[in-house]
Amino acid sequence: MVAVIHESTSMARVISYNEHKVKAGAADLLVASGWLKEPGDLGFTELLRRFEKLTDLNQRTTKNALHVSLNFDPSEKLSPEKMEQIAAEYLEGLGFGGQPYLVYRHRDAAHPHIHLVSTNIRADGTAISMHKLAKLRSEPARLALEKKYGLVPAGGQQKKAVLLPEPVDAARVIYGRAETKQAIGKVLNFVLRSYKFASLAELNSVLGLYYVVADPGSSDSRIRQHDGLVFRVLDSDGEKLGPPIKASLFAGKRQLKDLQVLFARNKFKPDEAARRVRGIIGRACLADQLKLAVLVAALKKDGVDVVLRRNDGGMIYGLTYVDHVTKVVFNGSELGKVYSAKAVLERCGEWRADEGKKQNGTAQRRGMVAGHGGDLARDRQGGYGAGEGKKENGTGLVEVLLDTGYQPETMDAELKRRKRKKKRRLSPGY
Repeated sequence: MVAVIHESTSMARVISYNEHKVKAGAADLLVASGWLKEPGDLGFTELLRRFEKLTDLNQRTTKNALHVSLNFDPSEKLSPEKMEQIAAEYLEGLGFGGQPYLVYRHRDAAHPHIHLVSTNIRADGTAISMHKLAKLRSEPARLALEKKYGLVPAGGQQKKAVLLPEPVDAARVIYGRAETKQAIGKVLNFVLRSYKFASLAELNSVLGLYYVVADPGSSDSRIRQHDGLVFRVLDSDGEKLGPPIKASLFAGKRQLKDLQVLFARNKFKPDEAARRVRGIIGRACLADQLKLAVLVAALKKDGVDVVLRRNDGGMIYGLTYVDHVTKVVFNGSELGKVYSAKAVLERCGEWRADEGKKQNGTAQRRGMVAGHGGDLARDRQGGYGAGEGKKENGTGLVEVLLDTGYQPETMDAELKRRKRKKKRRLSPGY
């Protein structure tokens, strides 16, 4: 069992995260200890109010929210009752016995895991110390529970798999299941705060993981003409659903002019992040007879999602790597020529002579998150570029060139020719 402890200054944010998972169908509230109602009868406001009655008693303690995930080995089939029992004993060992707490069972990862939510403010207003909580209390409690219930010990590989952040830390937006504007707003808050990207295409590579797209409109639309931006929900195939929502309706700086400031700030990306992604790709490419699907799966295990950018004809002309560990987004050619779409596809034996050509002068800025939530046979869009998924003829190549993340992978033969330097002849008398 692996225990991951998070301390927070916002109880509302912690509860909202888990409740949003419940609404999205990716989690269940198993236990609400300290409430007089059954878990299924409690809403967000009632859950939060119970904790706020305690946190209001101690205004000096800023970090008053405890959020723990207990992660079990994929081979372990634990009943909800057993999970509830383990959660109660773990919190007791943590020194939170008698505190109100919530237990959520999440179903959004390959391994079974539960999330525990509580506060360190007691009924008398005193605070439970969370100093070195992981080392002093969590580790002894974890070891005792592993022994008592025969749980798989937290080995190196198990810790590595669990501690890799989930590619989707905010719940995916599912159209019709939650209020659209609120759901998109939560995704934007998380992505814009956490990830480093330098273009709209790179931003959409991350947003696509949440079934959201930032859309500046087609070339002749009123949105584009006025430098506007709307956000839309996508289905699992990357098709737009429901009405667009203007960026100006969201709290915070979400309009295109604000994002362009963010793009400029993120232009220079950390060298250590680039080295990490290059190393992961390099190790994966050591395999003989490497296939694209195998490469994508290997990168995903190390926390890197791959977005394939395709043109109107379905040909791959670019790769985008989304690293969920360093939270940095890279275009393939940005990492170096050997990491570009052409080089990677050639390495995988899947490059065709017509691959990468922009048919009829258009480039459909559509990609897929390969290996995330599906296989290569059922791809979904990973991101749009400067316009909508389908562009008017003759505009696509311009959009690609204007994309700040674009770097040409090949140079036109005409541009390679060096101009001869004409010799300057001096006229007589000079």
